[in-house]
Parts: sequence; C-alpha cells; structure tokens
Amino acid sequence: MEHTTSIFLEVVLLLGGGIVAGTLFQRIGLGTVLGYLFAGILLGPVFRVVADGEEILHIGELGVVFLLFIIGLELKVGRLWAMRRQIFGLGLAQVVLSGLVLAGVAFLFNFAWQASVLIGFGLALSSTAFGLQLLDEAGETNTRHGQSAFSILLFQDLAVVPLLAAIPFLAPASGDTAIDPVEIAISIGAVAALVVGGRYLLNPLFRLMATSGAREVMLGAALFVVLGSAMLMEAAGFSMAMGAFIAGVLLAESTYRHELEANIEPFRGLLLGLFFMGVGLSLDLAVVMRDWLAILALTPALMLCKAAIIYLLSRAFGETGNTATRVSGLLAQGGEFGFVLFTAASAGLLISEATASFLIAIVTLSMMLTPLTTWLGRRLSAEANGDEEVLDEDFAGAGASVLMIGFSRFGQMTAQVLLSSGTDVTIIDSSAERIRTAEAFGFRIYFGSGLRKDVLEAAGIRKTRLVAICTNKRETTDRIVDLIRADFPNVRLYVRAYDRSHALSLRARGVDYEIRETVESALAFGRATLDALGIEDELADRITEDVRRRDLARLKLQEAEGFYAGTDMITNRVVTPEPLVKPRPALKDIERSPTDDDAGASPEDGAPIKRRRGRPFGGRRRDFGKVQSR
Repeated sequence: MEHTTSIFLEVVLLLGGGIVAGTLFQRIGLGTVLGYLFAGILLGPVFRVVADGEEILHIGELGVVFLLFIIGLELKVGRLWAMRRQIFGLGLAQVVLSGLVLAGVAFLFNFAWQASVLIGFGLALSSTAFGLQLLDEAGETNTRHGQSAFSILLFQDLAVVPLLAAIPFLAPASGDTAIDPVEIAISIGAVAALVVGGRYLLNPLFRLMATSGAREVMLGAALFVVLGSAMLMEAAGFSMAMGAFIAGVLLAESTYRHELEANIEPFRGLLLGLFFMGVGLSLDLAVVMRDWLAILALTPALMLCKAAIIYLLSRAFGETGNTATRVSGLLAQGGEFGFVLFTAASAGLLISEATASFLIAIVTLSMMLTPLTTWLGRRLSAEANGDEEVLDEDFAGAGASVLMIGFSRFGQMTAQVLLSSGTDVTIIDSSAERIRTAEAFGFRIYFGSGLRKDVLEAAGIRKTRLVAICTNKRETTDRIVDLIRADFPNVRLYVRAYDRSHALSLRARGVDYEIRETVESALAFGRATLDALGIEDELADRITEDVRRRDLARLKLQEAEGFYAGTDMITNRVVTPEPLVKPRPALKDIERSPTDDDAGASPEDGAPIKRRRGRPFGGRRRDFGKVQSR
C-alpha cells in the first residue's frame, strides 16, 4: 500500500512540476521544453523527491513515438519522395561528416578508434524530440528550415539502426559477429508486413469501427496502431519511433487521418513532456560536479562544431543563409538516441561507465541549451520572419474558366463576384497561412507559385478562358505577366495594378485589362463624403463620374505621351462657380445660374440640379448639369 501511495505521489509531483514549470517558462518566452527539463532536475538530482528517472525516461520515449506518428500523418508518400534529396542527401552528409569530425576529435583524446567511431557518430545525432517540439511550438514545422531540419532528423533516426548493429562488431570482447540471415529476413518481413497492412487493412478496419459509433473504440484503435507498429519495428531491429512514423505515412491518405491525429495528440503532448522531465531526472549530478569544467567547455564546443557543419552543408545543398542559420541553431545539440548508444557501448565494453555518464551529461546539457541556440539562430537570421510555410502542390481537380493567381483581400472580393455568378474559378496562392485561413471559410485553394510554368500548367492554364492576376507585390505581378505572355501568349490577362505607373507598365506589356487596387474604393469613399456634406445624390454621382472619366482619359493620354501628360486634368484646388468647360453654343439658352424658379426642374442634360439648403463647396455654386471630361 505504501509503495502504491509513493508511486501516486511521484505522479502528482511530476504533473504539478510540469504544469508550473511549463507555464512559467512559456510565459517568460523560454518555451515549455526548458521548463520540463528544469522541473525534472529539481525533482530528481536536486531535491531527490522522485526516483527512477531512467524508467520515466523510457516511458516518456513513447512521446517521441507519438510525435513521429503525427508527423507521418502530415506527410504523404509523394511528399517524402519530393524530399528525397534533403533526406538522403543533406541528412546523410550531416551524419557522415559530423560523425567523422567528432570521431577524429575523440581519437585525439586517446580513445581507441572503435570507441572514437561510436562516440563521434553518437554525438552527431541531434534530438528529434527537442527539434520537432520547438518547431511545433513556433508553428514552423512546414517552413523551409523546418522541412530541412526534419529531413536531417529523419535520416538520423534511420542511422540509429546500423549504429546499434555495429556495436557487436566494434566491441573488443565480441564473440560471434557473423551476420544472421534469419534476423535479416525478420527485419525485411516486418517492414513488408507493416507496409502491406497499412495500405490494405487499416482503412477497412477504421471504417468498420467508425460505423459502430463508439468513440472509445476508435481511440483504442489509434493507440493500437501506433504502439503495435512501433513494437513490430523494434522487434525487427529498428527504432520504435521509425515504426510509428511509417504507420503515420501509410495513413496520411486515410479519410480518418484527422480523427487519428485528434485522438493521439493529448497522449503525444503529455508523454513528450514526461520525456523531457525524464531527461532532467536522469542527469547524474555527481559526474557533473566532478567534471563540471570539462563539461562546460566541451558542450559549447560540440554545439559550435555541429552548427558549423550543418550550416556549411545546408548552404552546399542550396539552402539560403537564413534557412541554414535556423537549421544549424535548431540541431546543434546531442540527441536522445545518444543515451541509447552510449549505454549499449558501455555494456559492450567499448567505453567505461564513467565515460558513458560523462557523454550523457554533455548531451543533456546541450539539450538544455537548445532553446537558447534556436533563439540565437532566429536572431542571427537577417529575415527570420521571411520563411514561408510549404504545403503539398496537389492540383487534383484543378482547371476552370478562370485561373486566379493570388488570394489576398483583392482576390477574395473578386472571387466572390465570380463565384456568385456561377463561374468556376481555380485559385492558387503561395502563402500557406492564407490558404489555411481561406479554407476555414470554405474556399478551395491550391498551393503553388504563379512564377513557375509547371504550376501554371498543372492548374489548367492551357484550358482556362482568362487569368486573373491578383498578387500583392508589383515585382511578382510583372514576373508572372512576363512568364504568361512568353509561354502562353493567347491567354487573356486581367491584372491588379499597384499604382498608376504600374498600370501604365502593364498596358505596355499588353495585358487585356488592368485596374489600380485603390481607384474604385477611393471614388466610393469620396462619393460617401459628398453625401455626408449634404450634396444631392444625383449631383454627387455626376461629380464622381466626372472624376472617373477624366482619370481614365488622362491615363490614355499618359500611355501615348508619357507619365507627365494630362496634368491639367487633375482637380487640385476648390472648384469655381464657372462650368468645367466652355458651354456649347447650342446649350447657351439653357446654361444659366440656378434660381428659385428652378426648384422644380428635372435634372436632364443642361438642366440645373436642385440643391439642398446650405452651400457646399465653401459657399460657391457650380452647375454640373452637363459635365464632360477633359
């Protein structure tokens, strides 16, 4: 009974510590990850109120399993194939180069070459849990640097398998090191079983359970799929996290994907927080106190070395300086799989227990510094907020009478007019945030850039009757217009212009129609202002229409004679009582100043307009009975 009470007390302490520390650290801007670590250190090594830190760490590793399952749900096989260059190019290069460099450093510290290899490649791994959790908290999982970081972490998880398998071969006291063909067959069979089952059995299984209407059954099925696939891959010699990730990818196309994610998400958050607390609980303060100076010196050196390698490799693989900086700051730490490797190496007599504890302390401290290095990477990036989210370019069902490029406020209003008339519209936009917002209101938008010919073709530009370019930036609009005019010259172009000079440049490019984004809204605003000042409705309409016509005439004159032509058409001072133009001879008999006798006259051409009491235009009177544009 006392033992049970003790377990419950530890659970309560862990929950309370995680709640308090996570909330406090999130409020001060350091993130919940560092808060969980801090709570674990206080409850374990400092006050010793919670024991069995390693057991809690093992349980918390299920949080990493659930996290990778959810990530797999967000990825499709096609998306993974599109990322193959980053995963098997950048990821492979990072593991190999970082491992060799760090192994060379370990060899200089008089370690045997076998131990040096394991130490180097063990420290080359980064923390999947920390990296992905920080990306998730910041909403940066689908950014460019988030995708690069994920690619590296995914390959690192794959690399754990051969590294663990290499320990018996590197161990000096190893016996039989022959490759067992049965184990290889089991591994291949497990992967094949997971792929086949995920492709052909899971969807019918979930469909059957969904018809029962029992929510707890669906919850149990979700947990069964995640844990079952993880254990199957572990039995095959792979990591549990990798098994869960494969299961998630196989279910990414499932119609039950969102329900699975909603069921798993609470467990993921809770267990991942428990994992971080377990890292803090398992910290060996005795080793830290004994070798604290070496740990404090080597930890920043390790992180600087890894950050430099990741930065250079990211640049070599075509990433921008901003992306490379963000990725290097995010993945500079050691990883949780290092705990597994160093413990296994100690059991295999590759390294001593003291060395394993020393290395684990370095990895743990580097994890604790990860929020700081991530923040530094964000600060050092010249355009930290310019990293756009990346979504799948899936154009299934695209192709309509109108292809709209850009869906900001201008495009949204235009789309409502077209859709209200029953016109079918294909909309593409390159902002993932805008797409998510629009989809919440029921719009169907495709992710893609109008600057790419292949995207335009996939969106159905060869079949469309008209292309409406509603992008925000003038430079972007011009590049899209030039691309379409060069590759699709027969397409009609209706374009949003930024300002007057942009409208003139678009006319020079041969667009079919262009409009400045503020013209009609400014005219409507001025018309409403006239109404508020007491101007008669019909007079206000004539004034507004006169300004519109003179503006259009001036634009045509500027197109022919240059930007500064037609300046006399601009009304830049208070109007005088005289007409805008000299009256025509045929109208002289009706062109007269308004008098009280005109109160009942109808507002025909040439007839004066009945005014309200009061004198608008500063007390001056003016006849707009026959307004003409200059």
